[in-house]
Amino acid sequence: MVGRTLIRGGLVITASDEIHADVLIEDGRVAALAASGTPAAEAWAAERTLDATGKYVIPGGVDAHTHMELPFGGTFASDTFETGTRAAAWGGTTTIVDFAVQSVGHTLREGLDNWHAKAEGNCAIDYAFHMIVSDVNQDTLKEMDLLVQEGVTSFKQFMAYPGVFYSDDGQILRAMQRSAENGGLIMMHAENGIAIDVLVEQALARGETDPRYHGEVRKALLEAEATHRAIKLAQVAGAPLYVVHVSAMEAVAELARARDEGLNVFGETCPQYLFLSTDNLAEPDFEGSKYVCSTPLRPKEHQARLWRGLRTNDLQVVSTDHCPFCFVGQKELGRGDFSKIPNGLPGVENRMDLLHQAVVDGHISRRRWIEIACATPARMFGMYPKKGTIAPGADADIVIYDPRAEQVMSAETHHMNVDYSAYEGKRTTGRVETVLSRGVPVITEREYTGHAGHGVYTPRSTCQYLT
Repeated sequence: MVGRTLIRGGLVITASDEIHADVLIEDGRVAALAASGTPAAEAWAAERTLDATGKYVIPGGVDAHTHMELPFGGTFASDTFETGTRAAAWGGTTTIVDFAVQSVGHTLREGLDNWHAKAEGNCAIDYAFHMIVSDVNQDTLKEMDLLVQEGVTSFKQFMAYPGVFYSDDGQILRAMQRSAENGGLIMMHAENGIAIDVLVEQALARGETDPRYHGEVRKALLEAEATHRAIKLAQVAGAPLYVVHVSAMEAVAELARARDEGLNVFGETCPQYLFLSTDNLAEPDFEGSKYVCSTPLRPKEHQARLWRGLRTNDLQVVSTDHCPFCFVGQKELGRGDFSKIPNGLPGVENRMDLLHQAVVDGHISRRRWIEIACATPARMFGMYPKKGTIAPGADADIVIYDPRAEQVMSAETHHMNVDYSAYEGKRTTGRVETVLSRGVPVITEREYTGHAGHGVYTPRSTCQYLT
């Protein structure tokens, strides 16, 4: 590793500050910041100097919701840890938190070990794990305590997907009670899966098989109902709750109400809900299958409420739920039956750019961009200030970002291992130029200079937002 790196002349943007400053990096960490042009900054010397004049210098993105190599619907997510983390780096994300999966009848430890084996030695950027809890029993509950102690401090449960990941209310309550004791954070996929399965069966019986019906049966009211139920179960358990991929205005209202009551309830949304809609699901010739994910895309009128939720902090985080399946051979499994379309969208490479476009469009401020994409996910999942900010002592996960460069998103130019882009043809302003991961350049002036195995596993402390 080069001993010292100096980034000169950029506008350093964190969740709390914007300052024209030089950044000194030593041994993979931020050593110091000083206002550009001051004697302190001018006195610094380094083996490598990066000129960020006219650019933003921002923390590397923290994507707290990805699914690399996830088995789902008879196939696997098409990005491996190698291809997915490389694509993340191209998009200015320097840390992912992926989901290890407990299979029914197996232990949490088996699932976690499986995911360590998939990721170790293959990642271009740093990574951590949440644990999907699919089989709540006394042994599982004891294992949760052990996982928290070793840095896996969040557990995802599903009110959806009966027969796969589904937990009933009793299982959810038991896991929440355990997390209230051990400091863990329950993450909830909040949809009423039992009711949705009835609607799926009825739609197929009527011959409604096209992708657009995926959105019609997974009703916003059933997301809101499950969100409300999860909040009340968490309240009974005295546990914090993080609701993933919130897509519906009615669900946002449930979160806002709970937060107004002072509850430790948090919400995440994803770029697809902010930029895409049921119009995409309705695209002809089975093109709509590209946009099948759960929770589903909603009508456009929901977008304004999601943006408002991000501005008012009723929603705190934007993650991707990156779970790509190729159109050819994977999404096509659902031709003639929308319920067999693998659920998931590619997006790990697009998030930082789409949220910068939201700054350009006036939806959020520059500091809020960094807050929802870097700082808050790092705090929420126990990695701050090591990750998510630019400050002395923090890992030197830093992006030099050109706010004026224009690009057109396309499967032709992206680096995700998937044969389509959910944002094909979308023009955005702003682009990653250089990315450092722990001080090491993984993207250098729009060239990939990283390698598999640079990224290391990052144990996490508990949520830093709990009152």
